[in-house]
Amino acid sequence: MTERVQTGRRFPQPEPITLPDEARDELIAIVGREHLLLTEAERDTYRDPYWHEDDRTYDSSAVVFPDSVEQVQAVVRVASRYEIPVWTSSQGRNNGYGGPSARVAGSLLISLRRMNRILEIDTELAYAVVEPGVRWFDLYDALHELGDELMVSVPDIGWGSVVGNSLDNGMTYLPLGSDWAAPCGLEVVLADGSLLRTGMGAIPENRSWHLYKRGLGPVLDPLFMQSNYGIVTRMGVWLMRRPRAYAPLYLSIPRDHQLGQAIDLVRELRLDGVIRGVPNIQNLITMGTQFPEHMGKFPGADPTWSEERLDRLADETGIGRWGVRTALWGDPPVVEHHLARIREAWSAIDGGRVDHLGTFTRENWGEISTFMQRISAGVPSFDMMEQMPDWVGHVGFSPIVPLTGREVVKVVDQIKARVIERTGVNFVCAVFPTNDRSAMIVSAMSFDRRDPDHVRATFDTVRELVIELGEQGYGEYRAHLDVMDLAADQYSFGDHAYRRFTEAIKDAVDPKGILSPGRHGVWPARYRDA
Repeated sequence: MTERVQTGRRFPQPEPITLPDEARDELIAIVGREHLLLTEAERDTYRDPYWHEDDRTYDSSAVVFPDSVEQVQAVVRVASRYEIPVWTSSQGRNNGYGGPSARVAGSLLISLRRMNRILEIDTELAYAVVEPGVRWFDLYDALHELGDELMVSVPDIGWGSVVGNSLDNGMTYLPLGSDWAAPCGLEVVLADGSLLRTGMGAIPENRSWHLYKRGLGPVLDPLFMQSNYGIVTRMGVWLMRRPRAYAPLYLSIPRDHQLGQAIDLVRELRLDGVIRGVPNIQNLITMGTQFPEHMGKFPGADPTWSEERLDRLADETGIGRWGVRTALWGDPPVVEHHLARIREAWSAIDGGRVDHLGTFTRENWGEISTFMQRISAGVPSFDMMEQMPDWVGHVGFSPIVPLTGREVVKVVDQIKARVIERTGVNFVCAVFPTNDRSAMIVSAMSFDRRDPDHVRATFDTVRELVIELGEQGYGEYRAHLDVMDLAADQYSFGDHAYRRFTEAIKDAVDPKGILSPGRHGVWPARYRDA
């Protein structure tokens, strides 16, 4: 084993695993050779496209595609027998955070793409039950066939997994996106191949499994978010009834120095119940992907533009230095009243503008067409990816901060200065108020993935920011594969009591340490003691 020194703890970097021939043969017997990626060329089709193509640090030994719970159980039992680490993904499209790659090189990747069935849609109680391979596009299409009476809260890009995005605390924008309210009730394959159902699902044939988020005793569902305690094979998803009126909005923030004022206004509008869902507050470079007619291809990896140029573009395009994408849902009088409240509040921002992008009812629902109109209506899209040059990669750095203008601006300015200084490219940033009181600051640092020096400088910048912001009490909500240990190390209260507790659970439920070792800094004893 080699070791990588980071703050406060020495983290294992295990030597690559080799898949035994016997295990390979057993996997073939379970899923068929056509559902295994074994050669390097085959495996390279299933990795993060934003990782530098010549870096083999996180290569797998094989990728297996089961299509049923029973096949997942059988694969896990093979891995347990041979003590092979596995790393599971749903669609494997967590790009920018490591994609489907495993923390331990040579792991067996389990992809659940073939488990793509929508098991139930209940129109009366407004929920669905899906397998991990179901994409946002798939669930939307099924709801569309039922007449668009139900809406699903979606992220910006629709090709990912509903389950996978939810398990990694991925952001969506409708009211059920606040505090990740949509998931309810999980089915989980454990490390010994046995099957667990959380909450009310622990009672056979229980009809409240996907309706009630708790149960009797400890609530287990959150234990499987960003963890390595089991493999989720089924999840309930709460849906939203189509409102009588829906109005997407764009709120411009003309100058950079007005960001703090805008953040405080958004907080108060949220606390008052005027803005629901999750507003998306992006700077000009980031928001430009939603206005390709003004900005063209995404310029994130371009050499840093001057403040004067950014101000000029903000004025010429009407986008502003920052902008807020949000929406209103409800009865027409309520929507009109809340729109008036937002206009009144936003008038305090000198030069700020509220663009009302239409009001949609049952009569004109089919006229929803633009990206901003579609996303807040629960219609998934691929538009943002089409604006990205194929040579641009990105890695996310995403701390959680209190939802006050002074805190957000302090952290944004600190990240911006470091990114420009160390990488020399445009600053890319979005602020997501995940609830009424906190926000995640998502800085997607862009790089030329053809240039190993630029990739290295970008990842070094992420590591510096993790430590720098961690010393000030800010932590990431989600970490790239390459900095998971470092990000977890910042959660150090009580001599890392949180990590010791999560590792104690890991050792109890997965004594061989085969399920996603090292995921978000949770290592089983076999690696900690090596």
